[in-house]
Order: sequence, then structure tokens, then C-alpha cells
Amino acid sequence: MERSAAHGGKRSLPRLLFLAALSATPWLLIVYLHLSVLNGAPASSPQPSLVDAVASDGGKDAQRFLLEQEERLRKLPPSRDATTAAAAAAEDVCEGRYVYIHDLPSRFNVDILRNCREWYRWINMCVYLSNGGLGEPVDNADGAFADEGWYATDHFGLDLIFHSRMKQYECLTDDSSRAAAVFVPFYAGFDVVQHLWGSNASVKDAASLELVNWLTGRPEWRTMGGRDHFVLSGRTAWDHQRQTDSDSEWGNKLLRLPAVQNMTVLFVEKTPWTEHDFAVPYPTYFHPAKDAEIFQWQQRMRGMKREWLFTFAGGTRPGDPNSIRHHLVRQCGASSLCKLIQCRKGERKCLIPSTFMRVFQGTRFCLQPTGDTYTRRSAFDAILAGCVPVFFHPASAYTQYKWHLPDEHETYSVFIAEEDIRSGNVSIEETLRRIPPHVAEKMTETVINLIPRLVYADPRSKLETVKDAVDLTVDAVIDRVKKLRKEMHGVAAS
Repeated sequence: MERSAAHGGKRSLPRLLFLAALSATPWLLIVYLHLSVLNGAPASSPQPSLVDAVASDGGKDAQRFLLEQEERLRKLPPSRDATTAAAAAAEDVCEGRYVYIHDLPSRFNVDILRNCREWYRWINMCVYLSNGGLGEPVDNADGAFADEGWYATDHFGLDLIFHSRMKQYECLTDDSSRAAAVFVPFYAGFDVVQHLWGSNASVKDAASLELVNWLTGRPEWRTMGGRDHFVLSGRTAWDHQRQTDSDSEWGNKLLRLPAVQNMTVLFVEKTPWTEHDFAVPYPTYFHPAKDAEIFQWQQRMRGMKREWLFTFAGGTRPGDPNSIRHHLVRQCGASSLCKLIQCRKGERKCLIPSTFMRVFQGTRFCLQPTGDTYTRRSAFDAILAGCVPVFFHPASAYTQYKWHLPDEHETYSVFIAEEDIRSGNVSIEETLRRIPPHVAEKMTETVINLIPRLVYADPRSKLETVKDAVDLTVDAVIDRVKKLRKEMHGVAAS
């Protein structure tokens, strides 16, 4: 019995192995397919087949089954390898971000620059157009700046700087059909300034009207009726808001032209009641060519010893009954914790950037009242120096630079209402002294972290990891155009 059982067991062993192999086959196939996908290898890779693994068992049904499975596997499309995937990703990096720049006739930009000596009666502006619009390098003899990246930039000189930077944008295209947005390099700010004094209304408006006629006749315009176009003026929107055709009224009527109202229009200060214009930061003196220049400057501002609690740099407005500047001068002058830089007409010290930049670097809070308009370039100079701005009107920053400044205004600034200053109900010193030191230090750190977002990089180079004011602006414009495009498609579908 034992022999017979042993003998029978030997005969049944091959059958058991065959059945085990057959039952394991589906699981082996699953593992095989899983490993093929993970390794990125084609399913039909010339490895030893599963057929060979069980052929010695003589199972014809099993061989037929496995042959059918391998045949099906060969018909599957091969998976992309890492190289193909990387190439595809590289091709798509600009998808949805392409910008097309109109090749405007020279009369809309380059020819305007040739007249730079005549823009103002009291100063030759040509010197400010060098180095891609940055101006000449500043004198750093007193160490208020860094040795590289600092220029005597005009606060209304953004037309050329922005255009120069756009030429370096990483996702430019010559095919407007691929463009997410279309840039119009019209030097609107430089155009209006050359006609602000002494020109009649028709002369002031001439270039703007010619531009509209040129743009609306282009095929690129017809795609979205200009809603994918954006244009910039380095001046405030008030210079382009003339309401009548009176020769004596200030500015031109660029912003009031229907075609321009279809575009996204950029200014250093927007109007409070319109929705198609947006504010971008005033250009400062700092134009880094490398990421390291930004990081080094930020670190330097973190290490500054801020001896003054607050500072006011500026002049009074004796002819403006609404101005609060004389109140600020009085309060600052009466406080031992305030550094006053009072600028009177024609005073040379306030024309030298280092005069106030050095003081800002040693101050915790910088007072930023309204000037001729709601906004001031000084607010950005202060942030650049790590000085927390104190605003007195919402339109000085909060309703303006929504693309570049945080929505949480209290994290980077202090607000004191103009009415409270006029009435004499508020002491600026006491208000600022009530801010706990650790909170003030945190606000300073927030301000220093904002610096990259507010500077315009040197247009002759390219930052690697940091987005500057132009990068953020273009991103925001593209997002706006995408929303407008969806709205247009929605209306068309309905």
C-alpha cells in the first residue's frame, strides 16, 4: 500500500505542478504588466516569455492561452519613456502663456524717444533713457545702495523699461493665434508728456487716435475685439482722462476711447471708478540683473538697525486745502522719534536718491500721504528700504496695486485716516508706539519679502527663479484675458 501510494504520488506530481503553473499564470501576467509600466518598457519587450516558462510541462492549453495573451500585449500602444515625457513637458511650458508683441510703426514708440530733449522745458530727459530706460548708474559713494543694479531712474519712465523687459519675456510668439495676450508697445506716457504744456487738444490726441485706427484694422484685433490686448503708460491715468475738447484741459483722452476701453490698460496709478485699467508699481532705483542681487539686498535690509520710529520725506502743499502734509511735518518735527526730511521747491538734497534712501533704511515706519495724486513713488522706495509704509488714503495703495501687494493690508502697512489727522484727534507717534515690537518686526519682514514683486529687473538680463513686477503683471493680464475669453464664449453659446 505504501509503495503503491508513493508510486501514485510521483505520477501525480507533474500534474500538480502544471495546475499550479496554470493557476498562477493570470497573477504572473498582472505582475509582468505592472512592472512593464513602471519601468517604462514596451509590453512587447524581448524578454523570456511566460510561454517558455511552462512549455516544459507540456500543457498545450496553457501555451495557447499564453500565446493569446502575449499577442494582445503586443497590440497595446507603447508607454512613453522618460525622454519623450520630458520633451513633451518642455514643449508645453509656454502653452497658455504666449504673448504676441505688435510690431508698431516707429511713430508710436522709437520716434517719440527722439524728441526727449523737448518733453520738459526745464530738464533734458534723454539721460534717463539710457540702459534700456533705467538711466545712468547712481553714485554709491556714501554706501546707501549696492555697487551693482542701481540707477537714476525717472519715476515716470516705465514705458521704455516695460517694453525692454517684454522683449525678454520667455514665452514670446510670432504666431498671434497661439497668444494668450497681445502687447501693444505704444509709449503712451512719453507721448502725452511731450504735449502736456502748450498743445491744443487735437495735437494731444493725435497719436492715440492713430493707434486705434491702426490696431482696429489688424487681424489680431478681430480675434477678441481687442480684449486680449494690453498697453501701458508710465504716467498716471489722470493724464489720459481729458473729458472735453478744450485746449486748456489737462492730458489727452486715450483712456476714454471705446477701442482702448476694450484693452487692459496699465498705469502707475489707475482711476478709482474704471475696471479696464490697472495699477503697476512705480519704478524704483533698483534693477537687479541676477537673483543673487535681490537676495543680498534683502539680507542687508534685514540687518539694518532702525533707530527712528517714523520718518516723513517730502514737502508741504500750501496751495492745496485738502493736503495733510503740513500736519505730518508738524507732528514729525515735534517728535524725538521722527526723522524729518523737508523738501522745499528747488532744494537739491531731495533730488539726490541717497538722501532719503539712507534715512528709510534706518526707520521702522515711513509716512506716505497723497501728493499731486493719490500715489507716490516714495512708497516703493520705502518698501525697498524695508520701511513699513503708513498710508492715509485707501487709494494710495490698497485700491491700486492689487496684483502686487497683499490683500491683507495690515500685514505690510499701517493705515491712519486723513480725517483723523486733520481733526488733530490722532497722534502718529502714539499710534505707532502702540504696535508691539514683535509685530512691527514681522511687518518689516513682510515688507522685505515683497521687494522682488515690486522691482523691475534689468531688461538687458534675465532673472532665473524670481518673478519681478513685469512677470506678475503679465501673469495677471493673461488670467484676465482668459476670463474675458470664457465670458465671450459663454455669451456666444447662449
